[in-house]
Amino acid sequence: MFEQITDRFDTIFRRLRGLGKITDTNIQETSREIRRVLLEADVNLQVARDFITHVKVKAEGTKVLKSIKPGEQFIKIIYEELIHVLGDETAEIDLNGKPSVILMAGLQGSGKTTTCAKLAKMFTNQNKKVLMVAADVYRPAAIEQLQSLGRQIDVPVYDEGLGDPVAICVNAVAKAKSEKVDIVILDTAGRLHIDGEMMNEIQHIWDEVKPNEILFVADSMTGQDAVTSAKAFSEALPLTGTILTKLDGDARGGAAVSIRQVTGTPIKFAGVSEKMDGLEPFNPKQMADRILGFGDVISLVEKAELVTDEIEVAKLEKKLRGNEFNLEDFQQQLMQLKKMGSLQQLMGMMPGINRKMLKGMDMDDRQLLWTEAIINSMTPSERRKPNLIDGSRRKRISLGSGRSLQEVNQLLKQFAQMKKMMKQFGKMKPGKMPMGNFMGIS
Repeated sequence: MFEQITDRFDTIFRRLRGLGKITDTNIQETSREIRRVLLEADVNLQVARDFITHVKVKAEGTKVLKSIKPGEQFIKIIYEELIHVLGDETAEIDLNGKPSVILMAGLQGSGKTTTCAKLAKMFTNQNKKVLMVAADVYRPAAIEQLQSLGRQIDVPVYDEGLGDPVAICVNAVAKAKSEKVDIVILDTAGRLHIDGEMMNEIQHIWDEVKPNEILFVADSMTGQDAVTSAKAFSEALPLTGTILTKLDGDARGGAAVSIRQVTGTPIKFAGVSEKMDGLEPFNPKQMADRILGFGDVISLVEKAELVTDEIEVAKLEKKLRGNEFNLEDFQQQLMQLKKMGSLQQLMGMMPGINRKMLKGMDMDDRQLLWTEAIINSMTPSERRKPNLIDGSRRKRISLGSGRSLQEVNQLLKQFAQMKKMMKQFGKMKPGKMPMGNFMGIS
């Protein structure tokens, strides 16, 4: 995510950290570099200009504190301005209606229909009763796709086939009221380009239904095209926010940095994976951390909390204290790690990770599967007591897992080293173990 812009800012920050003082010369030099980085990342020209102006004004008026290095103060100014451009605070979604109606708008290919399902999944996880509405009648595949996604997440879909989109939305909301549905999500037509007919139709839907939220779904991979489309929609409709999709792809960052300033409405959600749970509330501070390469430990911990159980964590901590941690426990941790996302994504969230070093690392997610295969090829007694595994058992485990004898030996060696480290945990106070359940919780 944002690899190019992150690498360029990393270069600027390394140079800034060596500054002895902030001067007019290095303010001008840094401003030029930042402007180049933003434009290469496809940030809107006016947004880039405003960003640079604000950074320069704040840097020129900075009183250097003795306790903070000048370069670090300059970095702090850039960081705070980026948070401001992204929106300062997380924007809440309006769910005050009975039912609350969310109108989803966007161009074809932006991920709008999939995002409807992700949003529905998120609300059902909050114990909300949700109804999705198939109002994109110009692309029959869109209706079939929404129905398929609805079955996948166990959320009903209202459709009338290829009928009148306005009537479909009005009828769906009426049905939702009678069935005491909490939230209605309207999947409106996505077109290949912005046209008058499309805008008239969606304006008519808005006028008849009066939704709580009108969310524009923008493909972050398209950069300034997404910003241009969002601006056109914001001029035709009273948008309440944006959802950025495909942020897990090769996004340059331009749409994320530009879209709030151009539309005047907040980014409310971000699509971070193709999975149905791959939608997150947009947090400007966390996004600034990711863009500037500062990591995102908050999101890392939140992901860990979703896949962990407090009782299991307590059991594991007890085992660690008694030095009873075994390969069955290790396998359980691997299964939880797989649920959290790709290794590359998780490593990118960790603060202090060198981006160039991360590129050179072999972050093959299949490694988790291979490790799991090795452990599955062991007998229950071998998993509980790894010291039973002699040379002949290692050969059998290698054949059973389809992995090399070297990989089996490497896993057992790493586990033995881990066990030595565990002995140190027994001396620590309860609740203070630095590794927690190996998922970032302490």
